[in-house]
Amino acid sequence: MSDTYIIEVSQQAAGIVVRDPDGYRFFAASHRFNPMEGLLFANAREAERAAFLFASQGFPAAPIVTAA
Repeated sequence: MSDTYIIEVSQQAAGIVVRDPDGYRFFAASHRFNPMEGLLFANAREAERAAFLFASQGFPAAPIVTAA
């Protein structure tokens, strides 16, 4: 399993997620996704879903995992 994934929305880079001890942390690749910067997700697939939701509804998705 990889430690870093690129998240794309509509064939454009939204950001990357990097594995850390608590899950996968999102780092925006474009200003459009800056509101998601630093959110923590259970896995890369959840981050991808959140980015699609954000792009379609225009507000940051809630993190799937919260720091303990």
